[in-house]
Amino acid sequence: MTGLQDRLTPEQVDEFGRELDALRQRIVDDLGQEDVDYIHNVIKTQRGLEVAGRALLFAGFFPPAWLAGVGALSLAKVLDNMEIGHNVMHGQYDWTRDPALSSQRFEWDNVAPAENWRHSHNYIHHTYTNILDKDRDIGYGVLRMDPAQKWHPYYLGNPVYAVALAVFFQWGVMLHDLEFDRIVKGERKWSDTTEVVRKMVRKASRQVGKDYVLFPLLTGPLAPLTFAGNATANLVRNLWSFSIIFCGHFPADVESFTEEETAAESRGQWYLRQILGSANITGGPLFHIMSGNLSHQIEHHLFPDIPARRYPEIAGEVRALCEKYGLPYHTGPLHKQLWSVAKKLVKLALPWNGAPREGATVERDQELRAA
Repeated sequence: MTGLQDRLTPEQVDEFGRELDALRQRIVDDLGQEDVDYIHNVIKTQRGLEVAGRALLFAGFFPPAWLAGVGALSLAKVLDNMEIGHNVMHGQYDWTRDPALSSQRFEWDNVAPAENWRHSHNYIHHTYTNILDKDRDIGYGVLRMDPAQKWHPYYLGNPVYAVALAVFFQWGVMLHDLEFDRIVKGERKWSDTTEVVRKMVRKASRQVGKDYVLFPLLTGPLAPLTFAGNATANLVRNLWSFSIIFCGHFPADVESFTEEETAAESRGQWYLRQILGSANITGGPLFHIMSGNLSHQIEHHLFPDIPARRYPEIAGEVRALCEKYGLPYHTGPLHKQLWSVAKKLVKLALPWNGAPREGATVERDQELRAA
């Protein structure tokens, strides 16, 4: 648990914040038709892939057609969730005044209701990024992802829970807003969840009805194959989304923070926390698009409301700023980041955690573990 105040002097923090503010403003001032054309082209591609995938499943009795249909539908679901839904719901295109790109109106192809997600993700996660007991994305209320989380025998299943969360990730995201762990602890009543649950049931019913009832029935005798194709496409999307998100938040070098050390946080300190609490994933242009540009998680946490397509062009400048101020810029290929996350999941399943984290004092680390 590295103190933010130990990283830079107050003057450096303020100047660091001003430089990032200037970078953000430069991009905002440059937003225009190219950004609009880009997201419209992605939406057109996504819709084309979905139509093609659904159509090919009508010929699902022919194995190559089934595989092609599942592939096209999987890509459509990934694009819808990552590059379109996630980014549009962040308000990245609200400046266009286009109702179809409104963060408050957009609904994605996912069982998690957009309204619930905007609260848990846009507000809670992006405001309190990696602050223990504030950012509920740390472990999603299921996993132990930080040594400061008090160990319990339940966490021996950490790796198993992670696999289950990956397989059913859209359902995990949906149930995230239920805050079931707080209900178990007595910090929240079931009666407090009535409205949240109502939205969950309504959205999940529509999604299940669409993927597992309507479209299979439309293919008549091929219904079982269509059902299996839709389930496979959802599985691919779940595994991919889980991998990208966990690799951006939980590799070994990513840091977390206490409420005390982030109290009365300045703009510069908020920027600093985003950088220390995030990690990027290296890859080519297509990889970045399919990740919703969350492969640039550092830039996303710094500027969540800037169109994600802009992250690759500013990543070099952000990295240069980190070098200028002696700050880490965590990045690596997908396999490396996944392996780092996997090792952390196994390590934190056990009651001991090894050596104190880099930059932490032995006394502070022991204090956190005993808390």
